[in-house]
Amino acid sequence: MDAFEQKLDELKQKVQACQERKGVGSCLRCSLTLECADRKAYVASVYASMNKGQQGNFDF
Repeated sequence: MDAFEQKLDELKQKVQACQERKGVGSCLRCSLTLECADRKAYVASVYASMNKGQQGNFDF
């Protein structure tokens, strides 16, 4: 597991813990979806893990 995947996993766990605390199965069911710093960090981490830090290029 590389550093990008480790960060992604860490942020995924943080988002899932928040969902459990709020009793929702998805961030989209939360009223703070668009303002949530944890969700924004997770989404950014998803893109970073897909392109391994290279702007705009994805390694599938």
